[in-house]
Amino acid sequence: MAMVTIKAPAKINLALDTLYKRDDNYHEVEMIMTTVDLADYITVTPRNDDKIVIQSNEFTIPLNEKNLAYQAAELFRKHFNIKQGVEIYIKKKIPVAAGLAGGSSNAAATLKALRELFKVDCTMDELAELGARLGSDIPFCVYGGTALATGRGEIIHPIPSPPKCWVILIKPRIGVSTKEIYEALNANEVQHLDIKGMLDCIELQDYQGICNRLGNSLESVTFERYPVVEEIKNKLIQFGADAVLMSGSGPTVFALVRKEYKLRRIINSINGCLREHEVYAVRLIG
Repeated sequence: MAMVTIKAPAKINLALDTLYKRDDNYHEVEMIMTTVDLADYITVTPRNDDKIVIQSNEFTIPLNEKNLAYQAAELFRKHFNIKQGVEIYIKKKIPVAAGLAGGSSNAAATLKALRELFKVDCTMDELAELGARLGSDIPFCVYGGTALATGRGEIIHPIPSPPKCWVILIKPRIGVSTKEIYEALNANEVQHLDIKGMLDCIELQDYQGICNRLGNSLESVTFERYPVVEEIKNKLIQFGADAVLMSGSGPTVFALVRKEYKLRRIINSINGCLREHEVYAVRLIG
C-alpha cells in the first residue's frame, strides 16, 4: 500500500460577519472564504501496527492527539472501522495560529488522504460532515475553492471564484486564539457586512466592488488586544494596496493587489519597515 500526499491550502476570509451568539455557545456567522496558493502538504503512510504517528518539519505544532490531523485520523478510523495505523507527515508552510486555517486544512487533507489510502467509498459531503465534528473551518477546507459558509461556519455553499489577483500575507510573530477572540466579542455591537453585495460582486467578477466590501467583524476585538495587527493593516493601506483586511481571528493581515508593478512596490516598502514579520506574496486561487 503506497503513501498518499495531499495539498492543504490556506484560506482567507473576504467577509466574516458574526450575527449572534447561539444557545450552544458558538456564534452564528456568514463568511465568504477562498483559498490562496500557500499550502502545507500532508503525506499519509500505512503502518504495521494500530498507532497514529505525527511527524513534521515544524517544531511548534503538537505531534500528539492535540493535533487536528491526529484527531481527523482517529475519527476517520473509528467511523470506517479501520484498524491499521498510519504515519502522518505534515510539511508546514502555512504559519501557525495565523487565522489562515492551517490546522483545519491539515485535518481536511488528512481525511482525503485516508479515503484514498484505504480506498474508502465515501463522498466529500461525508468527509465534510466528519470534519465538522472537529472544527468549523474543516468542511470548507475539505471542499476548497470559494464558498459562503453559514451556521457556525460548517454549512458550505460553493460560489464562483473571485477574479485572480495577488495576495500579500503578513503575520506578526504572535499567535492568536480564535476562542479568546470570539469570547471577547460582543455580538450586539457588531456592524454587519454587505454579504449579499459581496456575493453579487463575486458573481459579476467586479474586483473593485469586492475590494470595497471586504470586512471582518472580529477585527476590532483583535486590534484591541494585539495593536501590532492594526499597525500592519494601516501600513498596507498606506503602501497603496487595493484592499486590506485581517484574516479570520488574526493575526495575519492580507492585502489584495491586482497589478504586479504595485505588488513589487508594496513588497519593497514592507522590506523597508515590516521585515520583522513573516511575509508571503501568493495568488488568489479560489
